[in-house]
Order: sequence, then structure tokens, then C-alpha cells
Amino acid sequence: MAGRRTPDRPPEPVQPVGRGVARAVSIPARLVQILVTLLALSCVFYLLLGLMPGDPIDLALTLDPRLTPADVERLRALHGLDRPLWARYLAWAGAVLRGDFGYSRLFAQPVFALVGPALWSSLQLLGAALGLAVLVGVGLGMLAALRPRLSPLVQGLAAIAQAMPGFWLGILLIILFAVTLGMLPAGGVAEAGEPGWRFLVLPVATLGFGHMAAYARHALSAMRGAMTDPWIRSARARGASEGRIALAHALPNAAVPLITLLGLDAGALVSGAVITETLFARPGMGKLIFDAVMGNDYNLALVALLLVAGVTMLGNLAADLAQRALDPRLA
Repeated sequence: MAGRRTPDRPPEPVQPVGRGVARAVSIPARLVQILVTLLALSCVFYLLLGLMPGDPIDLALTLDPRLTPADVERLRALHGLDRPLWARYLAWAGAVLRGDFGYSRLFAQPVFALVGPALWSSLQLLGAALGLAVLVGVGLGMLAALRPRLSPLVQGLAAIAQAMPGFWLGILLIILFAVTLGMLPAGGVAEAGEPGWRFLVLPVATLGFGHMAAYARHALSAMRGAMTDPWIRSARARGASEGRIALAHALPNAAVPLITLLGLDAGALVSGAVITETLFARPGMGKLIFDAVMGNDYNLALVALLLVAGVTMLGNLAADLAQRALDPRLA
């Protein structure tokens, strides 16, 4: 009809030849890549731990000076420490493939019985902290993108959150809410019959506040770019409200880099929360890995490090799948 303007439509994506083939990696192929990577990492981890000065027998000798050289040689042969490093690795890898993860020297328990509760504790802390960081950070970034006058305030808050040391913030929260006000426990885990969420509030706030800064800055930048796209103008021309435009049109396009950041944070927090877990006395993966490496507990350190690497790669795979669901051009 003459005089009637057709709303703009988003341009069809032009994909170079071969680009889709390179990106369209199937899930089974990605899982095979993860297994191969874990195999390579197990070699590297075993080599690094084996080259560390001292071994469990040396530590036992320092704790019990009554051990004779004959006792030391017998213990080395019993634990296979008299064999070359590659032979010890092959023996360990064969036992793992049979489902035998060994025993922890430090805790005198099966390794799998230790890493299971520690991983669950870290995942609880991780999920709550990431949820807080994403909700607050993305919300602030969207608010600053839609209300440009608030952008300096949000960017300043993000800079403060990123620059503030986590241990210092945790100590301040303990002093305020646990010591002064007595509202929350200073640390530890819940006993039987106690509400577990009270023990999560302070460590979650400590971790979430620091990671919130990255989500706020990325959300602000991505939303600013998405709000200038042609289909946003088309949605405004059709009379859609600003809230619907932001949530239904701009946010799905701006979420792709945020999902990438979320996938990277998932693995980093599982192993990198050692300071927060130590400060609040939480038995998580970060503290478990630190104790195992410092105590030359080979079996525990290897399984824990590989488990964290596996969680990180699975988090990246989940982020890739979520990105393709939001943007089919990436498939």
C-alpha cells in the first residue's frame, strides 16, 4: 500500500563457507574432547606432583624418626615409589579405570568419599553465589543501559566490587553480621536440625559481590549494543513497551557473552573459592585441593584436580549449548 512503511526486519546472517561446519561440533565429539583433555591433564598433574620435593614416605620419616632405612625402603616398595614415574602413572591410571581411586593419606579415607561431599558443598556455594552475581549484575547493567544517567553510578559500583579483596569483605561481613549484630553464624556448616541457608548467606555475599562487577559491565556493554539493532527500532515502531523490548528482544541477544562468562566462572569458583572456604570454615573443593597438594596426598590431589577440570569443561559445554539455543547462527 502506498505511503505505508514496512517495519525493518533483522538482516539474514551471512555465514562464510565452512564456518558453520567448523562450529557445528556434535555433543559426542565434545565429550570425546573432554575425555582426551582429562587424560592429558592427568599426565601433567601426575608429573608435577611427582616432581614436587618430598613424598609421603619422607613425610612419614620426619614424623617418626624411629624408622630405619630398611623400613623406608620397604615402605617405598609397598607404595610403588621405587618405580619410575611413568610406571607409577600407568598403575594409577589403570586403577582409576577399574573404579579404584585409592585412599587419602591425610584423612585415611577413600578418595571418592572425600571429594563427593566437598564437591556438593562447593556446588551449593557456587550456585548461590553465581545466582546472586547474575541477578544483581545483569539487573544493574540493564538498568544502566536503559537509564544512561545511572551508568556512572553502576560503573563506579562495579569498579569498587572488583577492586575489593574478597577476604577483606568477608571479614567485614563477619564483624558486622556475626559479631556485632549476631544475626548470622560466622562460619562452619549446619548441624542436624539447623537451617543450612544461614551458613551460606555470608560466604555467598562475599563471592557474589566480587563476581557481580563483571556481569554488570558485560551486561551494560552488551545491552547498549543490542538496543541499537534494527529490530529494536521495529519493535518500538510497533508500539512495544520499553520493558518488553529490553526483556524479550534485547536481553536474548545480549545474553550470549554473559553465558560465556557464566561457563568460565562455573569452574573457576569450584576450585578458586579456597580463601572464602577457609575464611568461613566450609569444607569445599578449594580447601580440599590446597590441603592435598600441601600434604603431598597424591591420590586425593589428582582426583580433586581432575574433577574440577571436568566440571569446568562441562560448564563450558553447557554454555556453548545455551548460546546456540539463543542464537541459532552459532550452530
